[in-house]
Amino acid sequence: MDVGELKAEVVGEVESRRQSLDGLSRKIHANPETGLKESKAMAWLADYLRENGFTVEAGIYGLSTAFRASYGQGGPVIAILAEYDALPKIGHACGHNLIATSAVGAGVAAKLAVDRCGGSVLVMGTPGEEMQGGKVLMARHGAFDGVDVAMMVHPGVRDTATVNALALHFFEAEFFGKPAHAGSRPEEGINALEAMLQSFNAINSLRQHIRDKARIHGIITDGGEAANIVPAHSAGIFIVRAEDDSYLDELKERVISCFKGAATASGARLEYKWWKVRYSAMRNDLALARLFRRNMQSLGRKVALSDPTNRFGSSDMGNVSQLVPSIHPIVAIAPINILGHSPEFAQAAVSEAGSRGLLDAAKAMAMTVVDLLIRPEIVSRVKEEFKRGK
Repeated sequence: MDVGELKAEVVGEVESRRQSLDGLSRKIHANPETGLKESKAMAWLADYLRENGFTVEAGIYGLSTAFRASYGQGGPVIAILAEYDALPKIGHACGHNLIATSAVGAGVAAKLAVDRCGGSVLVMGTPGEEMQGGKVLMARHGAFDGVDVAMMVHPGVRDTATVNALALHFFEAEFFGKPAHAGSRPEEGINALEAMLQSFNAINSLRQHIRDKARIHGIITDGGEAANIVPAHSAGIFIVRAEDDSYLDELKERVISCFKGAATASGARLEYKWWKVRYSAMRNDLALARLFRRNMQSLGRKVALSDPTNRFGSSDMGNVSQLVPSIHPIVAIAPINILGHSPEFAQAAVSEAGSRGLLDAAKAMAMTVVDLLIRPEIVSRVKEEFKRGK
């Protein structure tokens, strides 16, 4: 069987669906739903796959907006992951509408490879990537058991075959003080807001003594009730990021020490809790990344193996990459000066460049599925190398 001819067929299949895929992407974009509440997007994606020959299970793995769409039987089993949650207030400013529809487009086109070569293709709907860690929750329910390879493509400002996603953990912190009249009897109060501000200052001092790629950031969600009352309560949500899981553990302890010190200095009582979901660092499978890179380059894009700036953020795809060989490439849809999680990037996600990125991502993933199904020995080799690397 000629690999080039089969790749040309799957590319043609994606191209023939240009209008329907772009329409689906724009519909999701126009109806943004935040994490674990993506009922419309999930239904539209599942319906599209069902109408195109996939067997679809919705509301699975403990999540009402997760789905699994399958085509074919036996191995290799290639999973293409779809994200479709939006950000509060600024909608699809991370371009998840494009992630979802490129996954669907790749999956439908890859049916041609399954019909010729055997194996199975899964399109997996993974909700709540932004903060809820949908893939982590799904993995706990065995979602990736039996999967041989996983892939997805994220929109960005550079074309790269890998991504440097950091390990991440959220935590909530609260200080409890004592209210008092801020004008007449401030000495009787214990200022919980001051304890929170001291924590921020301590973190600012810590930053010069941590590794370059580590990140600590957060917001105050409660700073008091009125300016003339000594704040008796303050609260915030914070994120600690690091380039690997072991350094994340170390950094978490140092960050909490900032809050404990502020509690001692202010007299306020500290309570904190780490969220149950934690994101792992991305483990890029370079063999898969090189396959994807060649396929994306065949579409006319200049694709780097990695981002020279080493900037991305974090993703629960990192957790998947610790379980099965995985890739998380980036497709450029906007100029270099456009920032992710911004209104400008949300507009890029429905621009002409966004539509091109959607189609190119779908084509390149479908071609990569062809590589893996037509030569299953590649999958075997990748899996062996993955096991040895653990």
